[in-house]
Amino acid sequence: MAANPPVRAAPPRRLARTYAAVNIGSFRISAMIMGETESGDLQVLGSGHRASAGVKRGYVTDMATASHAIRDAVERAEKSAGTPVRSVWVACAGAGLASHVVSVDIEIGGRRIEDEDVEQLLIEAQGMIQPDGRKVLHAQPAHYTLDGAHGVANPRGLHAERLGVDIHVMLADGGPIRNLTEAVQNAHLEVEGMVAAPLAAGHACLSPEERELGVALVEIGADITNVAVFAGGMLLGLHAVPMGSGSITDAIASSFGIRRSQAERLKCVAGSAIASPADHRELIPVSGPSELGSEGAEAGSSGGPLARGADDKNRIVRAELIAVVTQQLAVLTGEIGKALKSMGFAGSRAGQVVLTGGGAELAGMADFMQGALGQPVRLGRPPQLTGMPEAHHAPGFATLAGLCLYAADDPVDIRAVGAGRGSVYKAFAHESGMMALPMRLMRALKEYF
Repeated sequence: MAANPPVRAAPPRRLARTYAAVNIGSFRISAMIMGETESGDLQVLGSGHRASAGVKRGYVTDMATASHAIRDAVERAEKSAGTPVRSVWVACAGAGLASHVVSVDIEIGGRRIEDEDVEQLLIEAQGMIQPDGRKVLHAQPAHYTLDGAHGVANPRGLHAERLGVDIHVMLADGGPIRNLTEAVQNAHLEVEGMVAAPLAAGHACLSPEERELGVALVEIGADITNVAVFAGGMLLGLHAVPMGSGSITDAIASSFGIRRSQAERLKCVAGSAIASPADHRELIPVSGPSELGSEGAEAGSSGGPLARGADDKNRIVRAELIAVVTQQLAVLTGEIGKALKSMGFAGSRAGQVVLTGGGAELAGMADFMQGALGQPVRLGRPPQLTGMPEAHHAPGFATLAGLCLYAADDPVDIRAVGAGRGSVYKAFAHESGMMALPMRLMRALKEYF
């Protein structure tokens, strides 16, 4: 009998580049490592996440705790990917984000537009950015104009009297950005780039056509909801609502007199944005399985204090839970509606609204928002990339995946024209240049030895 031929192992993945990203949220800190093959295909190599710590409303509130949580999340991703990373792309959700558009044009004289003309235009645009003491996160050309005609993606080779460009500028407060940067550096990582969370999420869940025609992206986090309006291929308006899914959790805890951890579990397991007649007949346990002792498990109670309005087995009527959830959602939706109206995304000018972020994962959320806003609403999920865990194909991981996709797209920043990409992000580093590595080494020695 002939021996079976030896099984050949699959050839190792040949990666041209690797990208690492960290999303530092108030509820969860997550990390992802993505590889790009020589053929340009993207695949998720590994990911990891953990409960957030030292961060509130997108701001670092405890440097040491936040750095430890960031390091933990990245190490989980490194272990999953089987590869270490030295630098990461970071999402910024707070820090007073603001967005505006700068337009500039130059004389061409009717001749053919060359690469040098485009470079001169972008260098001219550099002097038009007025940060007013704030940090510039992005300064990107959205589209070009020829003699005032908009919508030109690539003007090279065309003729015009005047060549113009619309630059999308994203600003943030300097202090919070420096704190985020230092928290990442204290985790022994370099900041490859800082990206506004709405831009990253939009990269993951909005199509180029949606960004061109006009769409609103509502990212519901734990403590903050970012409402962004895209049109003409760029982010035109941004408004931060200082409440999110954590507000629903707090309302549940307060209404029933229970712990926040119990309220979070109730919201995720039994909560919904849409009520049904059966809710009045359904009883749900306040305590999770891990909170039940052996005697309590047999009796069906937790052995602790009963929730307000609960029966003797510490169960509440599901309809009462959903009433609290929808009451808070009505407040949040009202604020979202005001933000959209202030940015002109209302009435006949309104279009599709895309919900993303961890708060969008609540059952029935899209239907509730659609009824409340009177606009078509859908959930925004990241694309199902090769190697991506099924659990990460969800709105709560859109910003994280979008960070990697943003990095892979390598968008032009006008500040890098004539200077090189590295100079754009050097300003983020609190310790840059030759002293950065020794300082990180000293921190590591102090922490571990």
